Amino acid sequence: METMKLVILDRDGVINKDSDTFIKSPDEWIPIPNSADAIAFFNQYDYLVAVATNQSGISRKLFTIHDLNQIHSKMLKHIKNAGGEIEGIWFCPHSEKDNCQCRKPKTGLVDDILQRLNIEAGETYMVGDSLRDLQCIHEAGGIPVLVLTGKGKKTLSESELPENTLVYDDLWTFAQDICLSKSDY
Repeated sequence: METMKLVILDRDGVINKDSDTFIKSPDEWIPIPNSADAIAFFNQYDYLVAVATNQSGISRKLFTIHDLNQIHSKMLKHIKNAGGEIEGIWFCPHSEKDNCQCRKPKTGLVDDILQRLNIEAGETYMVGDSLRDLQCIHEAGGIPVLVLTGKGKKTLSESELPENTLVYDDLWTFAQDICLSKSDY
């Protein structure tokens, strides 16, 4: 029996352009070129794709759960139009001071994704543009991937990355490399 393959994506800076003032409405959600194509590409090579995103703007009252759902509806429609599919979106609405278990770099979101999809961490990639994304999947036992979109270049230059972190220009480059290098076709 083939084990399921999983790629977990951070949202802001990986799938869509990031903003220091938060993505607060669907109008502010702007896709990074080829990110939806990358998700479709993963799907074509039998990878499940999930999203794990910190959304502290909710606890800061910058936007509501309704706003977040509208943003995610726009994102999912964009991905679907490219032929891609997301298994689910896991988000942490808390701020750092809430000291929750779901806010990355803590592993709560990833642990829940792995449990619900019944997938082992060892072969799971997590793609992010910040150190907390990389620390989260490293701590969970998966494979960290840094993309140089969003805050990625800053993360690369200012941070000591977890051991075995893979670095790519963007999600599309990573998708092509990992799918074509591990392909049985």
